[in-house]
Amino acid sequence: MSKRYKARNSNAIYFITVTIIDWIDLFSRPIYKHIITDSLNHCVQNKGLIIHAYVIMSNHIHCIVSTTEDQELQYVMRDFKKFTSYEIIKTMKNIHESRSEWVLDKFSFSAKKSVRNTFYKVWQEGYHPIELNQNHLIDQKLNYIHNNPIRSEYVFKPEEYKFSSASDYNGIKGLVDIVLIE
Repeated sequence: MSKRYKARNSNAIYFITVTIIDWIDLFSRPIYKHIITDSLNHCVQNKGLIIHAYVIMSNHIHCIVSTTEDQELQYVMRDFKKFTSYEIIKTMKNIHESRSEWVLDKFSFSAKKSVRNTFYKVWQEGYHPIELNQNHLIDQKLNYIHNNPIRSEYVFKPEEYKFSSASDYNGIKGLVDIVLIE
């Protein structure tokens, strides 16, 4: 991983992005998005992750996050990606959706190019952490996250998108436990 994109300050807030390999539109199915929301909530409750904002798009996830003092973001993200990979593969094998074979072949092919993965590789390497050390950067990324579903023409208003924290910022409890940025 590049030295440029590492979470070096454990007390900082970061904008992160995790992407499905080959930009496959995996999250066009709600079942996979729920794996992500459940896993994010698990990381909040058990791994010291603090989520300030998030959005799940068709092939990637953006979040603004920090961690409790006793946790390092890189390890939380490693565990999140490992667990969600396992759950996505397991679910894909059990529900037999129309493109399961094609997607599993893509994940398998990517795993063969990597020394770390044995059978399937779901996520691209890294999580691209960018430290948000100024208020205007936080505002910019918060707006970017919440307006992403509008740019993709999923919804007309940010708070209408179920798989985002925009509703939380509009006083409606969303699917993931977040800590609002004031």
